[in-house]
Amino acid sequence: MRVVAVDDGRFRRTDRRAPVCAVVVSLPDEIEAVRVDSVEVDGTDATERIAQLIDATGHARDLRAVLLDGAVVGGFNVVDLDRLHRVTKLPVICVTRREPDRERIRRALAKWFPQDARVRWRMLTAHRLFSVPTGATPIRASVVGATRRDALALLARSTRRGYWPEPLRWAHLIASARARATERPGTNH
Repeated sequence: MRVVAVDDGRFRRTDRRAPVCAVVVSLPDEIEAVRVDSVEVDGTDATERIAQLIDATGHARDLRAVLLDGAVVGGFNVVDLDRLHRVTKLPVICVTRREPDRERIRRALAKWFPQDARVRWRMLTAHRLFSVPTGATPIRASVVGATRRDALALLARSTRRGYWPEPLRWAHLIASARARATERPGTNH
């Protein structure tokens, strides 16, 4: 079973762009493709860029699902899970380590994005989170285009140790390595 995991990497609030990585994995642990791109920090291009990144892996036809580490990349660049599902024609499983502080998010959106705070909020809250048992601390997930049962089975199959799906860990590590590689040349971080 092949899945694609997408996550952003390290960035600073003053950066204009944030790295984002797609890793295609044949479960449980064979990496088949890696593609790195970027999204606007706090922008609105996340869904489009992620769909293009998935297509650029060359494995789009063979994929069974998209795994996302949260519904935002590059700050508050919100991924429209429904649109990503429609464009890729794949189930989208979005995981997070803990229940988000919804009131704090709502206030931040109103303060920093007054013109489209409602749109961003609607995308962030369109799908209910459910608990994913992990043997340790449970994580939270939402799913579009598949059942919770199927999402739980896929997450269990992609988690080799600990509680976090391995493909998402790899996507984050690679995106963060890309960010470090593009920082000031000649410096060690």
